Amino acid sequence: MTVAVTVVPVTPYQQNCSIVKCQSTGKAAIVDPGGDIDRILAAVAKMDATVEKILLTHGHMDHCAASDVLRQQLSVPIEGPEEGDRFWIDKLPEWCQMANFPHADAFEPDRWLKDGETVSVGEAEFQVIHCPGHTPGHVVFLYAPQKVAWVGDVIFAGSIGRTDFPMGNHEDLIRSIREKLFPLGDDIQFIPGHGPDSTFGRERASNPFVADTRFG
Repeated sequence: MTVAVTVVPVTPYQQNCSIVKCQSTGKAAIVDPGGDIDRILAAVAKMDATVEKILLTHGHMDHCAASDVLRQQLSVPIEGPEEGDRFWIDKLPEWCQMANFPHADAFEPDRWLKDGETVSVGEAEFQVIHCPGHTPGHVVFLYAPQKVAWVGDVIFAGSIGRTDFPMGNHEDLIRSIREKLFPLGDDIQFIPGHGPDSTFGRERASNPFVADTRFG
């Protein structure tokens, strides 16, 4: 089962929103729609995909602010993140105002996710991995057949997620990366919330925050 992926940078934060399409069914998920709905839907149309759900890695505005509008517009459910991020989603209007970000209402996902569960896109099944640290309810989506993961703001090419936001925890973040993500395999390619793709192997070798050389 193969999936096709289009990444659309959205919002002034250039957040990597992904459209993930199951090739056998044409069904798709929008991962982390933070804004710029017209650009997202144009990419969906170009892929000739039918959106069946919205998937969220975490509750920060640049990843989820357009979710509820899209849910209503497309009549599809929102799945994710883990319930620890309810705090962030409940306060979405305040965060948007503080950051001069377009207004977004608070919302309730149709399904809070838990570690070890799966989400489906068409006939493709993705593993849900709870990776707290950047936010308490952050999740990662792994599509093992193609060795690709959507990691949100847990890890980036050459960097890691910030932990100075409310409810962030640096030790939890390092543990999530080292104990939950790296064991998945060096050959796993990941699509981060910002910036270019990388692999877990490359980051294990050279990422100044989480490389093996830092931990002996």
